[in-house]
Amino acid sequence: MMKFKYVRIQGKELSSKTNYFKGVFAMCVRLIKDDIMDEEDAGLYEEISDWFREELPFPPQCRNREKVICFFKTENSEEMMKMVTPMMWLLEKYNHPFDVVYTNFPCGEIVYEDKYQIVVEMDE
Repeated sequence: MMKFKYVRIQGKELSSKTNYFKGVFAMCVRLIKDDIMDEEDAGLYEEISDWFREELPFPPQCRNREKVICFFKTENSEEMMKMVTPMMWLLEKYNHPFDVVYTNFPCGEIVYEDKYQIVVEMDE
């Protein structure tokens, strides 16, 4: 069986900033901002988001809101996927479609890398 290096949970809708499919965090935030997600579920999302902020480095390209998207590295993604899975349950609960994409070829130039993730710059 082929081993993939990267995984990304992404929606069907395009981000206006990157012109690429929105990631799992952006989709959940949109459900909260649009007042679709109930308060308890929004609280669960916030707990998960806090965990990621504490456990993973915050890439400067993301902090600066550059035209980038992120992928998890599959070699170190087990714990992260345990934390992402409840976000996928939330998307499913609110009938928000998404795909889990595994690849060895992210769609742009890798501009940041750490133990857990890569950041890919999107072309103009």
